[in-house]
Amino acid sequence: QVQLVESGGGLVQPGGSLRLSCEASRSDFSLYTMGWYRQAPGKQRVMVATVSRSGTTNYADSGKGRFTISRDGAKSTVYLQMTSVKSEDTAVYYCYAQHVIYDTEYWGKGTLVTVSS
Repeated sequence: QVQLVESGGGLVQPGGSLRLSCEASRSDFSLYTMGWYRQAPGKQRVMVATVSRSGTTNYADSGKGRFTISRDGAKSTVYLQMTSVKSEDTAVYYCYAQHVIYDTEYWGKGTLVTVSS
């Protein structure tokens, strides 16, 4: 079992920046592909960005050029740096982990990001 705890959400103005963090409870963090998903009100949960154990990243078109995902193995933490945020980035952001061998998936409880002036 992996516990994922997100932090860093909150209210941010359009054009501003925010960094989300997600700390995993397991020491075998390196065996997981990590990612961020988001769910806006009334919409389905969608992928924002993922990072493989080797550091390969993948972004949804909505975040390309604005968001950066990274991981720190020493801290078992994955980050999402959000810049030039827009009102449409308002959503609950969920941390995601998938075991690279067994494909077991885990989700955090989410952190709310609100982009508003």
